[in-house]
Amino acid sequence: MLRWLIGGGREPQGLAEKSPLQTIGEEQTQNPYTELLVLKAHHDIVRFLVQLDDYRFASAGDDGIVVVWNAQTGEKLLELNGHTQKITAIITFPSLESCEEKNQLILTASADRTVIVWDGDTTRQVQRISCFQSTVKCLTVLQRLDVWLSGGNDLCVWNRKLDLLCKTSHLSDTDLSFVTGSHVGELIIWDALDWTMQAYERNFWDPSPQLDTQQEIKLCQKSNDISIHHFTCDEENVFAAVGRGLYVYSLQMKRVIACQKTAHDSNVLHVARLPNRQLISCSEDGSVRIWELREKQQLAAEPVPTGFFNMWGFGRVSKQASQPVKKQQENATSCSLELIGDLIGHSSSVEMFLYFEDHGLVTCSADHLIILWKNGERESGLRSLRLFQKLEENGDLYLAV
Repeated sequence: MLRWLIGGGREPQGLAEKSPLQTIGEEQTQNPYTELLVLKAHHDIVRFLVQLDDYRFASAGDDGIVVVWNAQTGEKLLELNGHTQKITAIITFPSLESCEEKNQLILTASADRTVIVWDGDTTRQVQRISCFQSTVKCLTVLQRLDVWLSGGNDLCVWNRKLDLLCKTSHLSDTDLSFVTGSHVGELIIWDALDWTMQAYERNFWDPSPQLDTQQEIKLCQKSNDISIHHFTCDEENVFAAVGRGLYVYSLQMKRVIACQKTAHDSNVLHVARLPNRQLISCSEDGSVRIWELREKQQLAAEPVPTGFFNMWGFGRVSKQASQPVKKQQENATSCSLELIGDLIGHSSSVEMFLYFEDHGLVTCSADHLIILWKNGERESGLRSLRLFQKLEENGDLYLAV
């Protein structure tokens, strides 16, 4: 069954192995999120968050409801009820400039084998699709083509009018590549124009004769350690959550340029890139961590660490490779992932998060809670500004002067 269009399925939590390298003291000078606001509306695991606009986001999970929130104040705006079982996927479908209907749509899939299309500004159900033979596990939108895809036992393509265009077929969206991953450790880089595979590896927990270190063989034998739980991409890199670790894979160099094999004590469930070469990750261990990608010059005599992707075949240099290629790899610039912030607030697994540039960070958890993490310095400045504005409106400011 197709589990994820981007990312991998989630496996049960493994044994916690703490690493002294990934600890940070109470003085987190580079962590701006020093204030938090706890939001309560769900009564089961909150698994999904989706951004609606600059001020709103929606949450969904195992209780089958969707809640729309104000990201600035934490106010509950809407509650969408319609599914009878847990929600398995949620996306937004923004309107095109040429589209007559300008309202944004919210699409939710559920274990009740339905997909509901909601009006993003009201609680109105636009339409319910009930023709699925199995649970829809993933939803995604191809904005340029104005279509959306549902994935389960079948991959279906739909237009904005909710007409089924094709099933288990393909569409061309851009001339760039895209990446898919799975819980069994498959990672494929595709050509989006003709859907050919640029790179592909699977079953790499089965020790290969090409692996010559006992450490790599040991890791290969544990499928949970190589499960791709989630990843995100930009124009240069793939940022992957693999087991308990984080990996930065360069699309240009086709190799891992940075990694933290034990970034968390349990499986990493979500990863995202922040501005200023920063990453954020969350885990089954209940933590949310901020990382900084720092460049370091690799010594010519020291082999470039490639981690898991070396086992997958990406960046593996054969003995017959030319000397210039070897020299280029030896002198390549590698990076390190340095822990700069550790957000502790949830009492259970943190499923995912959203980053709002102005309003902070939103996390959801198996503890049924949503937390708004705020930039303490920014919030303090806003409170002072509001205080002075109120004093000025009441005339107290001039009286004090």
